[in-house]
Amino acid sequence: MIEKVIKENIEREQPWLIITFKTPYGPPDTLEILENAVRETGWEITFKANWWTADIPYGLARIDAKKEEREKIILGRWILGKKLEIIKVENLDFERGKEEFFRSVDSITSTLIYDPVIRTMREQY
Repeated sequence: MIEKVIKENIEREQPWLIITFKTPYGPPDTLEILENAVRETGWEITFKANWWTADIPYGLARIDAKKEEREKIILGRWILGKKLEIIKVENLDFERGKEEFFRSVDSITSTLIYDPVIRTMREQY
């Protein structure tokens, strides 16, 4: 299911692909599913990260990918559920995608903003 969404959207012009979905898997397995789907399309993963909350079963997985001279950012906003289910798929321009990424990170917990990886990522954009 996620594989099909990524395959259908990864070549689109917009640099951000945001997938909102339910998953029965934990954070590491959910990230691995996204990684495998990206690799199957021939894109190379250049960065990956996964943030989630302990109290509320949802999180955010980010994969930066490259193919030739093109770059793509895949953002998986997930919540635990009984089965894998796609809720929403968005292809966004750079600025809208960046804003959505920061909004998603902020929604997980404000304390994560003090994480050095996230601070570095925010400074890059």
